[in-house]
Amino acid sequence: MWCLTVATSSIVTWTTEYYGLAVGGLRRAGRPVDDDLVAHIWPSHHANVNFYGTHTVDIDGELAKLDVDGYRPLRLPAVTVPMRH
Repeated sequence: MWCLTVATSSIVTWTTEYYGLAVGGLRRAGRPVDDDLVAHIWPSHHANVNFYGTHTVDIDGELAKLDVDGYRPLRLPAVTVPMRH
């Protein structure tokens, strides 16, 4: 039981770190990010957090994706083009 708790806590911490990187990246790109909205994001409510099952990680594959700072690159937000009527 303790192993699953430690693994889940690690995943929630990882998710929290990347949420911060994503918000910072959006703000550096000039995208407005509402602090009130960010205050309501819960890193434990995400598809990569599984409280009751098995976590499988391809460690070598994940390590190969890291950049020089030790992070995986963020996915760029989709660019939306306003539709003209």
